[in-house]
Amino acid sequence: MARWNEGVFDSDLSAELVLRQAEIGVIVADRQGNVLFANEHVAALLRLPSDASKIAGQPLHALGFIPDGDLPKAAQLSRQVLSGMTWEGTFTGSRGDGTLVFLRVLASPLRHSSGDIGGMVIMVTEAGRRDAQREQGWVRLLERIGERLAGSLELDTTLRHVAQILVPQFADHCFIDLISGDKLVRRVMTHAGSWEPAAGTWAGVGEPISYPAGHFMQQAMERLETVVVPDLHAEYYPAPSEESMSAADQAGLTSVLASPLCARGELLGVMALALSRLTDRPDPHYDLADGDLVGAIASRVAVAIDNAMLFEAERQTALAFQQSLLPQEVPELDGLEVAFRYVPAKPLETQGQGIQTQVGGDWYDIIPLAAGRVGLVIGDVEGRGPRAAATMGQLRAALRAYAQDEQAPADIMRKLDEWVRSTAPAGAGGDPPTVSCIYMIYDAWSRELTFANAGHAAPLMASGGAVKPLEVRHKGVLLGVRGRGIRGLPTYKEQTVKLPSGAALVLYTDGLTDRRSREDGPGHYTEAEAVAMLRDAILAAASSGAAEGGAGTLALAAENAVPGDIDDDMAILVLRSSPEELASAERTFPAEPIMVSEARRVAASTFAAWHMDPDQADLACLLVSEVVTNAVLHAAVTPSPAGRRFDLDLDPPSALPAAVPGVPGAASVPGVAAVPAAAGVPTQWPGGVTAVTAQTWDSPVAHLAPSQRPREFVLRLRRGGEAVWVEVFDPDLRLPRLRTARATDEGGRGLYLVEQLATRWGSRPTSEGKAVWFELPLNGR
Repeated sequence: MARWNEGVFDSDLSAELVLRQAEIGVIVADRQGNVLFANEHVAALLRLPSDASKIAGQPLHALGFIPDGDLPKAAQLSRQVLSGMTWEGTFTGSRGDGTLVFLRVLASPLRHSSGDIGGMVIMVTEAGRRDAQREQGWVRLLERIGERLAGSLELDTTLRHVAQILVPQFADHCFIDLISGDKLVRRVMTHAGSWEPAAGTWAGVGEPISYPAGHFMQQAMERLETVVVPDLHAEYYPAPSEESMSAADQAGLTSVLASPLCARGELLGVMALALSRLTDRPDPHYDLADGDLVGAIASRVAVAIDNAMLFEAERQTALAFQQSLLPQEVPELDGLEVAFRYVPAKPLETQGQGIQTQVGGDWYDIIPLAAGRVGLVIGDVEGRGPRAAATMGQLRAALRAYAQDEQAPADIMRKLDEWVRSTAPAGAGGDPPTVSCIYMIYDAWSRELTFANAGHAAPLMASGGAVKPLEVRHKGVLLGVRGRGIRGLPTYKEQTVKLPSGAALVLYTDGLTDRRSREDGPGHYTEAEAVAMLRDAILAAASSGAAEGGAGTLALAAENAVPGDIDDDMAILVLRSSPEELASAERTFPAEPIMVSEARRVAASTFAAWHMDPDQADLACLLVSEVVTNAVLHAAVTPSPAGRRFDLDLDPPSALPAAVPGVPGAASVPGVAAVPAAAGVPTQWPGGVTAVTAQTWDSPVAHLAPSQRPREFVLRLRRGGEAVWVEVFDPDLRLPRLRTARATDEGGRGLYLVEQLATRWGSRPTSEGKAVWFELPLNGR
């Protein structure tokens, strides 16, 4: 027996001999596109009038298989192959006899032994009309999928777009399952003709699914390659359940393609396409070529899914960061109902900035203050993304600290403006962010609303069957604007209004009304149109009687007032004053020690009328005595500066000395006579109170004579739903501080008792002095 390499083939077996006899068209062309060689099959395939030997020297387009309309495609072929890559595609040309021909072309670079590319080797086969048309449809399909995948970074939107393109053009059913933790979860299920499987058969969107061993979906994930099932009836594949199999039989599944979704070397899930009897197709079966297409689609979808998941993780991180800085629950408030909303914008493509998270710097806050008052703020930091959210968090913390220090709204705005300007980036040309903000203090017992504004939109007030903007006389400038070189800007000013009973205020950021896409055509609503829709929605909600027009109802109505996707994140804060009056009692007393017992008696009778727990009322009266005693001392007794005391028995001089040694600012205080005295000398004051001069004191009010000092204090009692508040006002500017009394001290323990026994306590400056307050549970809880 002869070996395989012995016999007639021992003679020369030239490449030209093989190529001339091959049943495939072979063309060799130089770099200019001129034919160097063509075998006999080319001449027969193209029905050329001359034999193959006479084709050499002609340009490629002269052969007829490249029509004039495909010349750009031919130029692309040449560029790609001569750059060292292969090219594959289809041409629809004409034969020598004028008949139409569909040709499948595969072109490769022709390399010399030196490695240089000297031309091209083109292999040509005839393709049926159906194959050529199908391939052109595939190209268009891939282009459409690419466009849809590039248009969104939201995972659910991305998957839904893919399914809408594939069904029903290429499939009757589309399934996309993604790995979540240790489970496989169905994320998309789309069917042609609005057909839906019976409940409990196929896993629904959001439900976990498990495929048995041998299932084509399981095989695709295990082998990491596309599995083609041309005919489901010719092969057996186990189903996840009997119910699933019955649903497949009901739909009449005929053929399936299952392809893994892999990106960056990681398996993300699996995608399956299926044909069935739901549509009337000439051939309801897939082939291997279809599997190649689905594999290409799956690779693109996997990259888009991976990008969307990374983007969603970044977005959720920024959103969680921002929402962690916002109030999660409304604190216990008396006489005020509050509701809020925060809505991040969907990821949108913005000019010059790419696709962003749309998490911004909008914020709001609700801050319990002294004696049942509450601070309310809403603001918007310029820009969006994690940087804006971080700036917002720092700004909110600073404002909360200033507010809990009981500072006035205008003072807080000035301090915040300084803080924002201090955040300007280092180096030349760095500008700080700009921030709009409005801060309010509401007193539910007096219904007074005091606020200062820094360029924020005026809130809308719903009251008496009408909705109109709150009158803001001083709009103010944005925080941080002064840092941009603008001088001479007005300072921030306070304004006080009284809210009517049951009135509601709706505060919002510009994301609610700015650049909202029109529902009736292209473009955007103007801000005036958006504000008008917002007012109408608030009025309708306030007049509907739903939940008595509560704050939550108004907040929801405001959120949905303007149609269309928002271009920026938005925050909404709604507050509604109680229609009921809150219980309170107030009385003014002379600043005399004997009035301590009288103040305690008034407090005891008031607590009894409020049905306060007797033990709790006794405790409250004890603390009233301590706070009132301090008020009497501070209202009637003023220590003098170190080394001096004032002769309070002398008549006030007609003119003030130019300066009092050792007393800064004394020249500006009228009616003060400086008399040297040693520190520690007792002074007798009207009312029998003896005070000892302090070692140091620099308050201008301390230099006033008693005849010019207001000598009264005010006791104010307030009852809320769960607590009572006691406030004592006196004209002294000094705020008390807690100190630890020594064993030999006769005093200094009053505030310590208040600190230990009250729920909360504090002090705040007033326009005429100060107020000391404490809070106790109403019934001792």
